[in-house]
Amino acid sequence: LTQPVTPDLLVSPSSQDGDLGSECPEDRGNWTGRLDFLLSCIGYCVGLGNVWRFPYRAYTNGGGAFLVPYFIMLAICGIPIFFMELSLGQFSSLGPLAVWKISPLFKGVGMGTILIVSLVAIYYNMIIAYVLFYLFASLTSDLPWQHCGNWWNTELCLDHHVIKAGNTTFPANITNTVSPSEEYWSRYVLHIQGSSGIGDPGKIRWNLCLCLLLSWTIVYLCILKGVKSSGKVVYFTATFPYLILVMLLIRGVTLEGAWKGIRFYLTPQFDHLLSSKVWIEAALQIFYSLGVGFGGLLTFASYNTFHQNIYRDTFIVTLGNAITSILAGFAIFSVLGYMSQELGVPVNQVAKAGPGLAFVVYPQAMTMLPLSPFWSFLFFFMLLTLGLDSQFAFMETIVTAVTDEFPYYLRPKKASFSAVICIALFLMGLILTTEGGMYWLVLLDDYSAGFGLMVVVITTCLVVTRIYGMKRFCRDIHMMLGFKPGPYFRACWMVLSPATMMALLVYNIIKYQPSEYGNYQFPTWAEVLGILMGVLSCLMIPLGMVVAVLREEGTLWEVGVQQASRPAMDWGPSLEENRTGMYVASLAGSQSPKPLMVHMRKYGGITSYENTAIEVDREIEEEE
Repeated sequence: LTQPVTPDLLVSPSSQDGDLGSECPEDRGNWTGRLDFLLSCIGYCVGLGNVWRFPYRAYTNGGGAFLVPYFIMLAICGIPIFFMELSLGQFSSLGPLAVWKISPLFKGVGMGTILIVSLVAIYYNMIIAYVLFYLFASLTSDLPWQHCGNWWNTELCLDHHVIKAGNTTFPANITNTVSPSEEYWSRYVLHIQGSSGIGDPGKIRWNLCLCLLLSWTIVYLCILKGVKSSGKVVYFTATFPYLILVMLLIRGVTLEGAWKGIRFYLTPQFDHLLSSKVWIEAALQIFYSLGVGFGGLLTFASYNTFHQNIYRDTFIVTLGNAITSILAGFAIFSVLGYMSQELGVPVNQVAKAGPGLAFVVYPQAMTMLPLSPFWSFLFFFMLLTLGLDSQFAFMETIVTAVTDEFPYYLRPKKASFSAVICIALFLMGLILTTEGGMYWLVLLDDYSAGFGLMVVVITTCLVVTRIYGMKRFCRDIHMMLGFKPGPYFRACWMVLSPATMMALLVYNIIKYQPSEYGNYQFPTWAEVLGILMGVLSCLMIPLGMVVAVLREEGTLWEVGVQQASRPAMDWGPSLEENRTGMYVASLAGSQSPKPLMVHMRKYGGITSYENTAIEVDREIEEEE
């Protein structure tokens, strides 16, 4: 018997003489347990921001009244974009770069995402290194930031025991004093007095450098086997913080003066709702808390099976994240209320956000409790587990994005490639371990994921709904989940979400403020460097467009732009059995899994594609 001959147009570029077996890339792999994906998403979304940003944002923007814009913005921006990202990842089983087969003209969006995630991963692991430093420092009977009198303390240092003895108020002549915990953080941990500013980093702090090395080692060991290993670690890192949070909450609300802090946190000030700033702050909190645009959600969803119910998972994760933020507020402010009573000062004088809360205020509050090292250890262990699973997601995003681009070369060597990425990012992060490292961390935090991230998310939303097409995207979801998204999702994707994020972007540009750390103002060159970080991720989009158009043959507009904006030949579900309807797998006699759509577009004249597509559309409409 003679072997059937495969026509040239049916042989994929990756197959040699129609033989797919020898050239097939190694399998990407999938989640191994039913809860792996859900817990990974929860671990990724519930991070340090839930503990140190949300409570402070809530109390400065109207207390309990802040929950109104918060949940409205969750419905308009959070849930729809979250669902869109999961859908794109699960439908294509591709990472943040390769997923742009949906419209190769916009592959630069994926490149911008990877740049942003890489910058964030560098400084985020430095925060985990600080947490590790404090975690080890808590393994003692007497916390080192409890009293003055250490070599790093100055004459301005005054601990709360002295204040308590002095009639519970600050005497007029010592209002400029600082707490032992503040001096421990700035003068011992950071040793910031050794640096005059961002241009003078000073010496490397070797204890911080070792902590950074340890945090990168932990991250590498957990992502060593991709989602197969990180999917198991999250069973602990995503659930254990809730246990500690509940313990801190119970301890907090039983303290004297706790209700003073909680009242301060939740008292609604409805007049704030008339301010545009409050609505913008709510949208920003949702935007960064859910981690949309960083590619982590898309990466995690790409390891799902094709029919996983991501619709249900979207609501579980987004609402769970919101409830966690609110709970964390109770845990934090109950302790701040107790602290303000102990110090005899108003709550707003002890309340801070960001590193100031985690490394100064809360550790100081711990020293006032019985068994203070135990509570301090628990608090920092909670921060460690909250931070680690977010870092897993950042690393998995980078590794998956690049290995999906070069599956034949990199997928078999994924562990070695992960090690190279971790070592490279560790070396780039060494500047953060210097005496002036905190200035660099603030610069990265302020600019790496600012307006660049918003541009990425807005572009993604517009490309999917306008260029790929809303009808087509909904049909893909129908094929995957068995139902089409309702009018709520379609309205948000088409109008509400992009419009809200445009408003966020404009507000951020108009209300731009230069970075600062305490009283230190950053020099102009540092500001320019920060702005360039944000602009560079945006520039990836036009750069990607130029590359995509140059790859196409023919005139610039007629063939170049139009051809590059259409889905690539092999866009669609990754497995043969899931390619139905317009993605129907192959023509009769073909040994190469190529969608008919491709041949229609590239070679023309295949009317069976048109017939198939019309029939599928008719069938779907009849079913509905």
